[in-house]
Amino acid sequence: MRLSWDWRLARIFDDAGEVVDESIWDAGRKASTVAERLSLLSAGRQTDEARRLGERFPEAVATPIHELPDGWWPMMSDTEADLIQDATLLIAQAGVAAASSDPDRRLEHLVGAGDEIRASWTTIEARVIEWAGLFLPEIDLDARRNDIPKAIAVAESLDLAASSLETASSPTGISDSEWVALSQWAKGVVEIEERLQFVESAIREVAIVHLPSTSALIGPLLAARMSTAAHGRERLARLPSGTVQVLGAETSFFLHLRDGIPVPKHGHLFQHPWVSRSPRWIRGKVARMLSGKVSIAARLDAYGGDPWGAAEVELVEAKVADIRKRHPKPQR
Repeated sequence: MRLSWDWRLARIFDDAGEVVDESIWDAGRKASTVAERLSLLSAGRQTDEARRLGERFPEAVATPIHELPDGWWPMMSDTEADLIQDATLLIAQAGVAAASSDPDRRLEHLVGAGDEIRASWTTIEARVIEWAGLFLPEIDLDARRNDIPKAIAVAESLDLAASSLETASSPTGISDSEWVALSQWAKGVVEIEERLQFVESAIREVAIVHLPSTSALIGPLLAARMSTAAHGRERLARLPSGTVQVLGAETSFFLHLRDGIPVPKHGHLFQHPWVSRSPRWIRGKVARMLSGKVSIAARLDAYGGDPWGAAEVELVEAKVADIRKRHPKPQR
């Protein structure tokens, strides 16, 4: 005997395909209740009708309706087809609403937007620095890199821009049309930098609430990047610390497996000053220790532990200092 069901009814079939018993759901059929039943079915659950028939015929084997021979399961009527279409729209709307309230999805878009804006800003900022350097020959482009786009964006002429930067302009000068082009390019750099600051501010706001312990440990921007690389807070909490250590270094890790290059010692964690500002011979040790602490912090965030504060972070910083003290020079 077989037990099969959908949102409309449940049936018990014998081996010949005869309906031994059935239970039809016909009370309160409307789009919202159909949507609830469809969600129940998508989770692999039984309807009340199927459960009652299963208790009545415990020897019946649960069989999905798509595995039944043709003709065994009744087709939907036009009214039922309209009901399920309306219910599907409700489920889609609920899914969109749930996604918009999911901090992991929001961080994914925010981090992606920040990366895209930063890539654009880096490119056009380098262009305006080198371009302006042609007409400001005495300025130190590296030391005044952050000031040049802003000065050109607000100045009305090259001489005024040079005066605000406390330098001299080129004796050959610049044509009006080229100055307009350079000025507009500089304004674009400033505008994109402001957009980047808005995005990073939003990342900090979401990360501090969603990842309080991890944000306290490594900063909200890096915490958001680690969570996004792990595809969510819950998965980050389940990853072993060795995997957390190399998140962001997947390409190097696969090259290690394929070509035998050295194993990467750190991925995104290199962005933290505890790692990046350590001597090269202990960066792997610091990253290994820090990845273990990130794993603990992520589990506190995911499973409702008491958030870390300054005291816990100071203990981790002390461990970093101890590693640096124990390894002042590279091993031979």
